[in-house]
Parts: sequence; C-alpha cells; structure tokens
Amino acid sequence: MQDFDAIVIGAGAAGLFCAGVAGQRGLRVLLLDHSEKVAEKIRISGGGRANFTNRDIDPRAPHKHFLSENPNFCRSALSRYTPADFIALVQKYGIGFHEKHKGQLFCDRSAEDLIALLLAECEAGGVQRWQPCGVKTLRVGIDGSYQIDTERGTVSSRAVVVATGGLSIPKIGATDFGYRMAKQFGLRIVEPRPGLVPLTFDGDAWAPYTDLAGLALPVLIETGDKKSRISFAEDLLFTHRGLSGPAVLQISSYWREGTPIRINLAPEVDLPQALARAKATSRKLIANELATLVPSRLADAWVAQDKDWQRPISEASDKALARLAERLARWELVPTGSEGYKKAEVTLGGVDTRDLSSQTMESKQPGLYFIGEVVDVTGWLGGYNFQWAWASAHACGMALPGR
Repeated sequence: MQDFDAIVIGAGAAGLFCAGVAGQRGLRVLLLDHSEKVAEKIRISGGGRANFTNRDIDPRAPHKHFLSENPNFCRSALSRYTPADFIALVQKYGIGFHEKHKGQLFCDRSAEDLIALLLAECEAGGVQRWQPCGVKTLRVGIDGSYQIDTERGTVSSRAVVVATGGLSIPKIGATDFGYRMAKQFGLRIVEPRPGLVPLTFDGDAWAPYTDLAGLALPVLIETGDKKSRISFAEDLLFTHRGLSGPAVLQISSYWREGTPIRINLAPEVDLPQALARAKATSRKLIANELATLVPSRLADAWVAQDKDWQRPISEASDKALARLAERLARWELVPTGSEGYKKAEVTLGGVDTRDLSSQTMESKQPGLYFIGEVVDVTGWLGGYNFQWAWASAHACGMALPGR
C-alpha cells in the first residue's frame, strides 16, 4: 500500500492549488479525481476566460460579498491569502489579464492558461495525480491514519483534504461526495441549494413576457424585507422560462422560495417626470414615448398589459401614467423556482463551518480537511468564489503536517 503525507480528493480550483502548495512545502501529495478532465469548472467559467479573482474583496468585512451561516469564518483565510497574492502568481506565469468591471479580473486569452498554471504548481511540488480515479471508501485505521480504497488500489495518509465542490453542473462531474464524507464522520451540513442561478416562472404568468427572450438591460433588483433587504445594480436578461443575467444570478443566492423579487426596469430614469413631460408635449402613442426611455420590445410588452396604456400619451389619464411608471420602477414578481443545479454556477450551503477550523480548514475529525465550494461559504458572482478556493486551499496547504 502506497503511503502519502496528504491525499487531496478533487482536482478543481481548490484541490489543485492546495496540492501544489503542500507539495512545494516538501510533502508527498497524491491528488485524486474521478473525472477524466482536470478543472472543468475553471475551463467553462467566465465565458472561457475564468474570472479568477476580484480586487474589491474586503477580508475585514466578508459578509459584504460572501454568504454563509457564519460569514466571519472566511475572514482568516481571505486575509492571509489575498487577491494581490494570486495576481502575483498569475503575473509570475506571464498570463495576461484584464479588469472588466467591479473589480472582476479575467484571463486575456483563455481559462486554459490558469489550468496550466495550477498544473505547473503541482508539478513544481512533485504532486502525483491520478485521473480518472474514483474513490470507493475512506476509513480510519487503528493508528489514526486514513486508508482510501481507489480504483487504482488502496492508499494511506495521515491527512485527507476534501475539495470535491458542490452539486452545481452535474454534467461536468459534480456529485455529493464531499457531503457524504462529512456525514460519515459526524460533521454537520448546512442544507445545500443552487446559487447564482437563473429564476423561472410558471407558463401562464410568464406568457406576456416570453417574446422578450434575449433582451438584456441594466436594472436595479432587490429581495428580502426591511431587515434583510439586498439589492444589485446589474444587467438583467429575459429568457424563455424566466430571468437570468448577472442581476438575477446575484439575487438568486438571497432569494427564498415563495418570496417576491422587485425590479426597477429603468433605474436611471425619473419615469413619472418623463411621462408627464411627454404628455404635455407629444401626441405619440404611449408605447412610442416609452420606447425612448426603455428598450422598445419592453415598452410594447408593457403597454399590452393595460388598455389605458394603449392610446396617445396626450389622452392618457395622470392615474394611468402613474400606474405605468410605478409598474416599471417596481415590478414585483414571485419566481416559481430556479433552473436548479444544472444551470447553477455554485452551491450554497455545505459543510458547516462550526465543525471546521478557520485557520487550517481541519474538521473536528482529526486529519480530515474541507476546502473550497464544499464548505458553507459562497461568494457573489464576479471572482469571489475563486478567491475563496485559493484562500481556503492556501490556508489548508500551509497547515498540513509535514513528516
């Protein structure tokens, strides 16, 4: 039976980085993954250019950009391995990158450059990588070391790192392996659910908007009550089944089933004032005037919903125009659900942080570590989840015991 100082399960962002860090400290590391392809989630992220971190992360106030039952848990790792640290590594490898907006950094060329960087870091640490290689069972021996039965035989180690991610995008290999491992050793799980995911609406209620599929526009979107209200100024995308785009992906992580979302479809415009001015000076149809304030397809779909809006603006009552302005500025609707894990970019919930060390990522089960998305820490859209992967991986890789 082959023996290692550390065995990392999962060759995604967190697993690759952790293996490289530990290997370069002189540890004998084995990296296992059941999938043939390495880091598939990195490959498809950010439109194939991997939004690999975000300059705006404030480690002193993680609750601003991260969701968790205990948002302060991620403060330690994020403050010890920052976006600047990862940017320095990217620059060391000569990878070109650019900032899109709101601190989001992307590779200039391809996400493949980032995968090559991570593989090179593993190589520099002498990491052994077995892929594809499924894990059958994990057990603790009498001496406290772990034995793992894999498809390539049994291996042992004093430390095992679970970096298997969440349930998002099963077609590229996502499974519940990490949660099963946590449960096997009596660790608590915060109920997982899809995050950063498009929202859907039932057929009849959505019928007036199906023709808007493909339309994108900047909006202000919010959910929650007075105490828990959260809002985002981002782009919205209409789809055949509902709403997507950055605005909806962001709000979806905070939205709870059965509750409404509210959208201002013209956040830059004072609608009551603009419509009143048009009423005083124009003889055009309301739809035509509205089309100067919002996209024309949206204007058409909106006025079609009320007979009072289907007339020249000069003939409309003040009440009807006020109602139109209110409905556009505060469109309230209750999603029936989401597109689920098949379209979710991340998984909310996961291994309960109360059962993990924020310094080392070691669980209450000695020698068993959890990092990355499998943990109950989920970032906003825009590079935050990758930074959590790097930071939690680095904290763990530096803490793994040497010989």
